Amino acid sequence: MKKSKKNKNLWLKEAEIEIGDLYFTTAQQYRAVLAINGDFLIYAPSSEGMDSLPPDSPMPFANSPAKKCQIATFAQKEYQAFDWHGTLAGKHKLTSSQIDEAIGQCNAKAQIAGLMAE
Repeated sequence: MKKSKKNKNLWLKEAEIEIGDLYFTTAQQYRAVLAINGDFLIYAPSSEGMDSLPPDSPMPFANSPAKKCQIATFAQKEYQAFDWHGTLAGKHKLTSSQIDEAIGQCNAKAQIAGLMAE
């Protein structure tokens, strides 16, 4: 089986990753950055193979545990532009209520508190 090469042109720049940004990988997975401390972040991952979210849909992270990883590791996936409320871009800023919803859906409060205490 031939291994597919990663397209580094689709990777994120570490300096551009911010809390509250929503991204979409080429594997059709949404990722929302929930907290950053130093070189590490907590993010909410959706299932892979997802369709585009309609504007009025809830955050797609229900029953999906939050993940902690290094910012560099997070950036080294392949991301794509996606339509969010009528705007096509590689990342979209979530509102505070959307961030709160994502944190609640993936049960990330304790993990975020632990990261921020490090």
